[in-house]
Amino acid sequence: MTQMEEARKGNITPEMEEIARRENVDIQMLIRCVADGRIVIPSNVNRKSSPCGIGENLSTKINANVGSSSRMEDIEQEVEKAMAAVEYGADAVMDLSTGPLLAEVRKEILRAVDVPVGTVPIYEAGVGSFASTGSVVDMDEDDMFRAIEKQAREGVDFMTIHSGITLDVIEKVRKSGRIMGIVSRGGAFLASWMMHNQQENPLHSNYEYLLEIAYEYDVTLSLGDGLRPGCLADASDIPQLQELLTLAELVERAREMDVQCMVEGPGHMPLDQIAANMKIQKSVCRGAPFYVLGPIVTDMAPGYDHISSAIGGAVAAMNGADFLCYVTPAEHLSIPSVEDVIEGVVASRIAAQAADAAKKIPGAWKSEIKMANARKSFDWDKQFSLAFDHRKPADYRMQCPVEDRDMCSMCGEYCALRILRDSDE
Repeated sequence: MTQMEEARKGNITPEMEEIARRENVDIQMLIRCVADGRIVIPSNVNRKSSPCGIGENLSTKINANVGSSSRMEDIEQEVEKAMAAVEYGADAVMDLSTGPLLAEVRKEILRAVDVPVGTVPIYEAGVGSFASTGSVVDMDEDDMFRAIEKQAREGVDFMTIHSGITLDVIEKVRKSGRIMGIVSRGGAFLASWMMHNQQENPLHSNYEYLLEIAYEYDVTLSLGDGLRPGCLADASDIPQLQELLTLAELVERAREMDVQCMVEGPGHMPLDQIAANMKIQKSVCRGAPFYVLGPIVTDMAPGYDHISSAIGGAVAAMNGADFLCYVTPAEHLSIPSVEDVIEGVVASRIAAQAADAAKKIPGAWKSEIKMANARKSFDWDKQFSLAFDHRKPADYRMQCPVEDRDMCSMCGEYCALRILRDSDE
């Protein structure tokens, strides 16, 4: 049975028990939310990882993307990135590999990390078609579903599936005046296939079959936003919103089959549009967990998109987003390095913490109080242990002269806390 089906029967699974304990939430509330589809627990029946709850009343979760390409493929490095992402606080990892060894990369990552692992199966179908025929558009429907079932059997916990793209909405993109068009790689694979073959999206027309596979392995569907905006000017347009309405219908159909699902969202978006987009999704999708890329709030920061993303992510999470996909400094430029991955994870964790503290999530607020007390007492080691990045603040401290190691070199003997403390003695 799926986690949703167990919850609907009133059964407490080990995963639910662990999440309730870790997040300090009422187990009955958790069961109700899983049963209603407002919380998902990505946990493939063929792979048991450390459980992760995503959704209502829980802390905001972070996903880190890794993966090789046809231009850069190093299995050991991708595994190292995945492990570094988890070490620095990622709650899940997605393997987006498109290189010739993508299956091997996925298998090694599944072995290496103890968190939910996600994929985009259309990549494997498209890459396979390109290798054999020289074109993505030559893949057939069976290729798509074979990739989905194969990865489910291997233990993938959640999958981005672009079932919301239809011929009708592609035509609307053509007429919309979008600057960037379709920027989702999986969305582009499907759209090009649909236009070339003049056929409807198989992941939409045969959605029932997809649900049967997801149910068998308890794969959480992450209904992909293939028409997400690729620049601020394209945000909140008709194609994006029409796809969202289609995804809302697919959420209901998944729930009828006891299949867990979440919904993916933008993308690039002006800061003032984020809150409304979060609330619209939560309303039309009846509380389904919302998984957002960023959002990136300015297109003017190549090399610093992790900062742009963290700004958007904080606003998104404060207004209902449940799962933030990190963005690294290498976004739009190159495959990220291990250091880029670390910076991306830390930036997203800052965004999640800021939102969770604003929402008064107990764990987040407790951490803030601990850090405040550590700073007040000049307990540097405690501050470093609480920090998202334990290494960087310690390195900064080591730059202080030896004689000033008990104070901050920014203020030195003029430290406000120290002056007031000493005046009371």
